[in-house]
Amino acid sequence: MVMRRSRVLEKLRSGKVASCVKLNLLDPRVSEIASIIGFDSVWVDMEHVPTDWGTVENQVRAAKIHDADVMVRVAKGSYSDYIKPLELDAAGIMIPHIMSYEEAKSIVKITRFHPIGRRPLDGGNADGDYCMIDTVDYIKQANRERFICVQIEDPEPLADLEKIAGLEGIDIIFFGPGDFSQGIGSPGDWLNPKISDTRKRIAEVCREHNKFAGTVGGPDNFKQLVDMGYQYISVGADVVGIVEYFKSIVNLFN
Repeated sequence: MVMRRSRVLEKLRSGKVASCVKLNLLDPRVSEIASIIGFDSVWVDMEHVPTDWGTVENQVRAAKIHDADVMVRVAKGSYSDYIKPLELDAAGIMIPHIMSYEEAKSIVKITRFHPIGRRPLDGGNADGDYCMIDTVDYIKQANRERFICVQIEDPEPLADLEKIAGLEGIDIIFFGPGDFSQGIGSPGDWLNPKISDTRKRIAEVCREHNKFAGTVGGPDNFKQLVDMGYQYISVGADVVGIVEYFKSIVNLFN
């Protein structure tokens, strides 16, 4: 038996740009619609959204039907909060607000199997085809076909950025400009040079350490991000799409 390969990693490793859209709504049909349309991945949020594990499981299933990855942004907590999405067969997890090299190192330890880390071993869930994948093969395939994405959203971890990028087991370093703007004392000031300088630096450091750079973007800066070296870009969100659509309808009556 072979574990489902990650569509995101396949594109990134071939030098292409992988697409992502963020989901705040809980209905798995939203995940399915995004996957049918053609997104490489959907971003399911457990940090800011009251998503339960059963919902995550169904969102993963809905995406897998159409060969799309699910990346789950986990709520920071115990090791089980990090590995459960992987056992539900999410292709990757995103850990918010990495604050230091030591924290990043501990995350690798609990999310990667031997010889990279010491992730607790089960294999009896969806990612291991319910014990139908040989244990040794499962460990190797999980290390190869599942991605770990860490978010740089604060100025504090920049001192450790090179060391974080050098860690085996981390695939994507994802810049979050929203909270970063708070961290530098300029909430929502997207033109602040500290944001643009940090965005460029993360792309450069990822390139130097053979990691993939990720961030959020939009139609206006998408090409700029790609030219900068970003390969994993999340554009848009389900709630934004619905809001804009509803507004356009309501305006007909005004």
